[in-house]
Amino acid sequence: MFQGSMVALVTPMREDGSVDNNSLHQLIEWHIEQGTDAIVAVGTTGESATLDTPEHCGVIRQTVEFTQGRIPVIAGTGANSTTEAIELTECAKAAGADACLLVTPYYNKPTQEGLYLHHKAIAEAVDIPQLLYNVPGRTACDMLPETVGRLSRVPNIVGIKEATADMGRVKVIRELCGDDFDIYSGDDATACDLVLLGGQGVISVTANVAPKAMHDMVAAALAGDAERARAIDATIADLHRDLFLEANPIPVKWALAEMGRIPKGIRLPMTWFSQALQDKLRKTMIKAGIL
Repeated sequence: MFQGSMVALVTPMREDGSVDNNSLHQLIEWHIEQGTDAIVAVGTTGESATLDTPEHCGVIRQTVEFTQGRIPVIAGTGANSTTEAIELTECAKAAGADACLLVTPYYNKPTQEGLYLHHKAIAEAVDIPQLLYNVPGRTACDMLPETVGRLSRVPNIVGIKEATADMGRVKVIRELCGDDFDIYSGDDATACDLVLLGGQGVISVTANVAPKAMHDMVAAALAGDAERARAIDATIADLHRDLFLEANPIPVKWALAEMGRIPKGIRLPMTWFSQALQDKLRKTMIKAGIL
C-alpha cells in the first residue's frame, strides 16, 4: 500500500516537555518539500511511550491535519494491552490516518499464539490497514515468521516493519506471506539491502535529519539501481550508526535541535543527549552535509 522512505517522525516538544504543534507543522512541511514518502506519527521515535492517550491521539490528528492528504500518514498505535491498542487504533481511524503501525506487545512477553490473537483482535475491531512491527531489541518479544504468515491472512493486516536486520528472515517472510504482503525495513543500516531484496521501503530514523538522501536512496533501490542506491547510502551510513549513540530518539532530537528545526525538549525517562557524545554526532552530521 505504501512505499519509499517513511520517516518515523519525532514529536517536537518544548523544554518543559509540552508538545510543540507549530514545530510539528514546520517539520511536516519540510518533509514534504524534501520528498519524504509517508509520515509515521507517534511511533517509538515519536515518544509514544511517554505521551498519554489524549496527547497521542492529538498528535495523530494534528499530523493528519497538517499533511492535508499530500502524503500518507501511518499512526503508531501499538501497546502491550490489547484493549489500549484497539482504543488508539480507533482514534487513528477517526483522525483520518491512512494506516496504523502496531509494535509487538513489549515487556510482558506473550507467546506466539498470544501475538497472533492480539493482532488479530485489533484488526477485527478496527477496519483500517494495519502494519505489524517487530523490533525484539526493544520489546523483548520476537514475532517469528510463521506468526507473520498466519497474520498476513487477516485481510487488513497488509505488511510488517521488520527491524531485526536479518535478511534471511526477510526472505522467509516473503515466502510465507506472498508478494501482496508489504515488507519495510525498521533498521536504517540495512534498509538499502532489504529494499533491493524486494522490500517496499523503510520506516526511518535517519530520514528525520536527511530526508532527501533517504528518499533518493530508497527510490533508487526500488528502481533496481543498486549502484546508485548504495552510493547514496554510503554518504549517510555514519548517521545510521551515530543516531543510536544513545537510545532513540535521544540523538535524533538533539540533531534536529542543532539544525534549528525543533526546540530542546524530550520527556523523562529519556534525557537530553550527553555532552560527551555531541561532538561525535556533530562531526557526522557535517560529513553528511546536513549541518
